[in-house]
Amino acid sequence: MQLPNLPCSSSTTTTTTTTTKLSVAFFRLLVILLLSFASPTSSCTEQEESSLIGFLEGLLPGHNGSLSTSWVKGIDCCKWEGINCSSDGTVTDVSLASKGLQGRISPSLGNLTGLLHLNLSHNLLNGYLPMELLFSRSIIVLDVSFNRLDGSLPELESPSGGSPLQVLNISSNSFTGQFSSKQWEVMKNIVALNVSNNSFTGQIPPSICINSPSFAILDLCYNQFSGSISSGLGNCSKLREFKAGYNNFSGALPEELFSATSLEHLSLPNNDLQGVLDGSHIVKLVKLTVLDLGSTGLSGNIPDSIGQLSTLEELRLDNNNMSGELPSALGNCTNLRYLSLRNNKFVGDLSKVNFTWLNLRIADFSINNFTGTVPESIFSCSNLIALRLAFNKFHGQLSPRMGTLKSLSFFSISDNHFTNITNALQILRSCKNLTSLLIGTNFKGETIPQDETVDGFENLRVLTIDSCGAMGQIPPWISKLKKLEVLDLSNNMLIGEIPFWIRDMPVLFYLDITNNSLTGDIPVALMNLPMLQSGKNAAQLDPNFLELPVYWTPSRQYRLLNAFPNALNLGNNSFTGVIPPEIGQLKMLDGFNVSFNRLSGEIPQQICNLTNLQLLDLSSNQLTGELPAALTDLHFLSKFNVSNNELEGPVPTGRQFDTFLNSSYSGNPKLCGPMLSNLCDSVPTHASSMKQRNKKAIIALALGVFFGGIAILFLLGRFLISIRRTSSVHQNKSSNNGDIEAASLSSVSEHLHDMIKGTILVMVPQGKGGSNNLKFKDILKATNNFDQQNIIGCGGNGLVYKAELPNGSKLAIKKLNGEMCLMEREFTAEVEALSMAQHDNLVPLWGYCIQGNSRLLIYSYMENGSLDDWLHNRDNGRPLLDWPTRLKIAQGASRGLSYIHNICKPHIVHRDIKSSNILLDREFRACVADFGLARLILPYDTHVTTELIGTLGYIPPEYSQAWVATLRGDIYSFGVVLLELLTGKRPVQVLSKSKELVQWTREMRSHGKDTEVLDPALRGRGHEEQMLKVLDVACKCISHNPCKRPTIQEVVSCLDNVDADLQVQM
Repeated sequence: MQLPNLPCSSSTTTTTTTTTKLSVAFFRLLVILLLSFASPTSSCTEQEESSLIGFLEGLLPGHNGSLSTSWVKGIDCCKWEGINCSSDGTVTDVSLASKGLQGRISPSLGNLTGLLHLNLSHNLLNGYLPMELLFSRSIIVLDVSFNRLDGSLPELESPSGGSPLQVLNISSNSFTGQFSSKQWEVMKNIVALNVSNNSFTGQIPPSICINSPSFAILDLCYNQFSGSISSGLGNCSKLREFKAGYNNFSGALPEELFSATSLEHLSLPNNDLQGVLDGSHIVKLVKLTVLDLGSTGLSGNIPDSIGQLSTLEELRLDNNNMSGELPSALGNCTNLRYLSLRNNKFVGDLSKVNFTWLNLRIADFSINNFTGTVPESIFSCSNLIALRLAFNKFHGQLSPRMGTLKSLSFFSISDNHFTNITNALQILRSCKNLTSLLIGTNFKGETIPQDETVDGFENLRVLTIDSCGAMGQIPPWISKLKKLEVLDLSNNMLIGEIPFWIRDMPVLFYLDITNNSLTGDIPVALMNLPMLQSGKNAAQLDPNFLELPVYWTPSRQYRLLNAFPNALNLGNNSFTGVIPPEIGQLKMLDGFNVSFNRLSGEIPQQICNLTNLQLLDLSSNQLTGELPAALTDLHFLSKFNVSNNELEGPVPTGRQFDTFLNSSYSGNPKLCGPMLSNLCDSVPTHASSMKQRNKKAIIALALGVFFGGIAILFLLGRFLISIRRTSSVHQNKSSNNGDIEAASLSSVSEHLHDMIKGTILVMVPQGKGGSNNLKFKDILKATNNFDQQNIIGCGGNGLVYKAELPNGSKLAIKKLNGEMCLMEREFTAEVEALSMAQHDNLVPLWGYCIQGNSRLLIYSYMENGSLDDWLHNRDNGRPLLDWPTRLKIAQGASRGLSYIHNICKPHIVHRDIKSSNILLDREFRACVADFGLARLILPYDTHVTTELIGTLGYIPPEYSQAWVATLRGDIYSFGVVLLELLTGKRPVQVLSKSKELVQWTREMRSHGKDTEVLDPALRGRGHEEQMLKVLDVACKCISHNPCKRPTIQEVVSCLDNVDADLQVQM
């Protein structure tokens, strides 16, 4: 059995969390325990059989895995599934992890007087934890993690004696309440306790280790513990891991804590601590490998004694109030590979620290007050992949030695006082692996080199040279950066026109040149950027994470480049001419800002084709004519400004336009509308109105006499006819009194058009989603008018927004790229078919919405995000996935894929199986997402033919010869996902010297290094045999020959047969 390793890291790094081991004595005890599970020579007793049947009867019918067929009376229960017995027939082990069990845990298990090991983790069990288990006289290891248990933990009113319990894992449930002193008095033998990810409150009792002297692992992360950190922890002489991040602890770190000299991992991020890091205390923790005190409120400096922590690998002190100079002794931490001091008040010259012998891979010194030049010694850190020095007071020129950092991928020196941009670029060109280069707010008043011989940046994806006051033109050498996706040259003094070569930038989708002195027309070439024209092109972008997040604003960071908005920011220049009508080609554009220029002419109607547009700023120009009424079709528009122009006529009304402020239209005296003081039907002056009224009265009197008689005759006739129709009219009114915006999928044909708002919002039949009364206005409100702050995902098919409804329920709204979708009738038919694909391991589709060319899909919100996040983007303290959880995810995802391959009619080829398309609910149940999207976007048959199939790193080799997506192709992609789960590596490490994951795995296996393929963070925990079985399955899936790949049914069978028994973390 394994305790999930929850590092509670405060940093946004992807580095692997250092794991620790329990004591040798504990290891020996477990070996003896496991040996005791040998095959019995005797049968279990009737009393034991009855206790197990009592547990089975507490489970919900149909949700007991296969126990109902395995646990049969009359058959020796030692032979039942998940049961192990000793040689005398005593039941000693009940291991039922990841069986899909639902229901309550029966106290009858407490009657198994010889039970040593009980594992019910990763199920859907609810209710309370029986006292008979927690205070059993026999159980040594109890694991009920990742269930839905709730309530407070039971306690004995008059505890007598002690419980033999050594390992208790109740993490990831919904437990509440406090730990009482009586509970600790009973658990005298506890060695490892994991209560993370619950809702416990209260304080850590001071007697914690007096009563439990063998404590080695204590994980309290993600709860609501408060008060000061207990001084009693100092009595824990064997404590190796103490993790208590993301709680409400306050006060200073107690001196006694540092008496726990066996500590290897101390993690307390995101608490409200105070005080300083005392050097005389920290030096006692000589075995420390991870020290994470980020976002805790610490002040003071880093003590010199930090250098005596020779085993330290990760030091995270970011987002605190620490100050002073860095101690030179930091250079003695030769094993240090991750260092984050971001957002403090440190000062001084970094050159005082000798970084030569450090094993640094990621270093973040940003947002401090460091001065001097970049220390020469840091260039000796040959493994450095990310270095951020932004927002400090560094000066001078970059050293030529900077070019020796061949592994460097991320480099940021923004907002410093560096000089000589020409020299800097000449040096940095040697860093061939650079993908992100942020050098803005430096090089004041210099000229950006215009020489086309500047090269060496072929792999650059992000380039920011903003806020430098730089002169010159947009440099022509940028045209050679064919992998460039984000370019920011804003807030400079650039002159000239936008070059025509801009249209030849194949993957550029974010351009910011605001606040310059650029002139000329907005070129049609800019309207030819491929990435802004089609979602098909956007799907080709590399999805890999940045080594460090890019902080675009203080409150917004990007870890994925394709999370950046698709934007053209051209404001505050001197552009003239008209807005090109060709702008209608940029179907993927999210933001368009041309404010404060000299543009003239009318707003082109084609701008209303930009159905993805979220920001439109045309203010402070010389635009004329009327506002296109079709602007109301831009359903995702959340920011709109046309102030200070020469526009006239009515302001569009309805939808978001009813929410925009009056200031959005100010400075246009000829505009009119209900939200403005100038109404479109203005009242004339008093004198003229009297004349008009007299004329109208005369005309009205003459016409009234003529038409009055005709009207009377007409009404009389209508009255006689209506008597015959009264009953049918009432019937029609009764039958059409439903919600015109919401309908059942079973009657879609009755609601193909919303005659009021032009909107079709279709929810699934009553009982599936429980949101049948949802209206489009509810979606607008729940997503804040599709505000960017609500974006939780993005990809080639579109954006995903989180929607929180008034009742507290959450939905995920996927906005498909409209231009790629089928027409309305075909789209409706396809969604109807997809809605019938219902399986526990598929993300449920609750409904859809059609708004003009826009297509929305309404899904369940998955609390735990994607598998990709958990494996490769463990920011904000996301814990390490243990092997049992990974195995559960692999099994669940395979079942979901099996459903769409074999059971769903017609069968569905997914086309894009990858870790980011495997979503996880609160219990880490894996659900396959985006299945069937190809059918909404392109024609399909028994296979799918497209220009692009899949994602880099997951694409089967045969797709390079023929663009045909097949079931066997999905198997290959799923095999890559299995390799991710096994290795913790990405399929492709872009610009890294390391090989692709598939190739690397094959080579390692060919040299007999199977075990070295496995994730180092999971080795040594007793799961290698299981992992190697899954590795065999994965390697069959990635066979070069599609015919040799297993079917998905075979994959499911193999994964289900992997021994799921967990062993204690060692």
